[in-house]
Amino acid sequence: MKYVLVTGGVVSGLGKGVTASSIGVVLKACGLRVTSIKIDPYLNTDAGTMSPFEHGEVFVLDDGGEVDLDLGNYERFLDVTLTKENNITTGKIYQSVLDKERKGDFLGKTVQVVPHITDAIKERIESVAHVPVDGKEGPADVCVIELGGTVGDIESMPFIEALRQLFFSVGHDNFCLIHVSLIPVLGVVGEQKTKPTQHSVRELRALGLTPHLLACRSAQPLLDNTKQKLSQFCHVPAANILNIHDVPNIWHIPLLLRNQNAHHSILKQLDLLSFATPPDLEAWTRMAETFDNLTDSVRIAMVGKYVGLTDSYLSVVKALLHACIACSLKPSIDWIAASDLEDDSAESAPEAHAAAWKTLRNAECVLVPGGFGDRGVSGMILAAKYARENNVPYLGICLGMQISVIEYARSVLGFERANSAEFDKETPNPVVIFMPEGSRTHMGSTMRLGSRRTLFQTTECITSKLYCNAQYVDERHRHRYEVNPDIIEVLEEAGPKFVGKDETGKRMEVLELPGHPFYVGVQFHPEFKSRPGKPSAPFLGLILSAKGQLEAYLNRHQNGS
Repeated sequence: MKYVLVTGGVVSGLGKGVTASSIGVVLKACGLRVTSIKIDPYLNTDAGTMSPFEHGEVFVLDDGGEVDLDLGNYERFLDVTLTKENNITTGKIYQSVLDKERKGDFLGKTVQVVPHITDAIKERIESVAHVPVDGKEGPADVCVIELGGTVGDIESMPFIEALRQLFFSVGHDNFCLIHVSLIPVLGVVGEQKTKPTQHSVRELRALGLTPHLLACRSAQPLLDNTKQKLSQFCHVPAANILNIHDVPNIWHIPLLLRNQNAHHSILKQLDLLSFATPPDLEAWTRMAETFDNLTDSVRIAMVGKYVGLTDSYLSVVKALLHACIACSLKPSIDWIAASDLEDDSAESAPEAHAAAWKTLRNAECVLVPGGFGDRGVSGMILAAKYARENNVPYLGICLGMQISVIEYARSVLGFERANSAEFDKETPNPVVIFMPEGSRTHMGSTMRLGSRRTLFQTTECITSKLYCNAQYVDERHRHRYEVNPDIIEVLEEAGPKFVGKDETGKRMEVLELPGHPFYVGVQFHPEFKSRPGKPSAPFLGLILSAKGQLEAYLNRHQNGS
């Protein structure tokens, strides 16, 4: 097994995840099989209990793993299916070591960070790296490891030491270290500053690891004298200093790496030059250039709780992008804080209230994504009502689907206090209820998680047609509450149809409103399986409908063209 380790220095948020993913894309384009591991030094065992404001989106995998959003980047870029084991956290490592200690596996030894924690990290990395993730037999050729955080952080020290030991044990030809760092330009001086990177590399070397390549983040391309300075003071050959400057879209980064012969430097370090082929990135180049050249756009109103931090909805944004590009459109996402739509905000923040409603009315389609808690729910209900009554295409995901059920029960069925038991435990009309198998005492990994099957009740519904007339679909879930099966009959008599259900027939998975151009709610999260070039069906339907092209698209598909 060959390992490529990506570390970060100076500041967090430099784009290590995208860099690691892009390195994987270039190596894959050279004919190699690639797998990925993300190391997160936090003590949580997984990302499941973290607030989106704290850590961005929680990405869900097929096996139900709630993981860091960077694993979403890996899956999208490399088109692989990862498992929860591909996300290693401090919590997981310490938990496994302490479980062994309690069982007496260490035979009375004093359990310490070195060697017990570091050995557990190495064993975990080596075992996970050998698990195939691309649907083929046998292990991959290269494992790209991203170490989260910044070099020098206290919590990442055991991982740095474990990776130093791994480098020593696997040998020089099987390990390549790429350090991502920042080259800032001070406004007054206007000069590219190398000192932060010098300090970061010195810290890394003091810990026993010397980078083979530097990936320098900067606003503008690196100047030659900056490269020479970095080479001299960081002991990295100039040819191995890569510049990842700002680009029009992130799909250019693999092309940027290829153009700087990053693959050659990595393959040379890993002794794979004779095994690999020249990188074939034709399709990737077409995709990046197509996006750059798009002129027509579609206005999408995203009505959510966490709109202050776009990383909270990263996969939703990517799924919209994939769907828009398939329709030769550029996404123009208008973020609306759901609470700004509410009647209360008309008094407390009249300007924000007026602006939110103006944005909603100017949108060509409306999307209400998932979320937890009651903040902003009234605003989401108003957005769903607006879309339903004004024939504006609407897609509700997870909570967004439940919102559409609550809104319909209130506005059409006349159940004024209809609500989810999550938001009002005393509601006389609980149209959304807690799932019977859920835990009320523990938060982590107690939801309905991972890939589950949805059976379409008819292939004549819009959603089935968008999934190429599928009779069923396997999509990823993350929820504790579900539509109350007791109210299905009353709801369906009034209009909405639950066209997708789980295998028991008791869980409602897909809602459609006949007679509306596109009013769809899905209990699952289709955004997690969206890929560049392979857009998610519900997102594609939303964008097509926003431009009045859905019927023509479905007719073409029905005719097999």
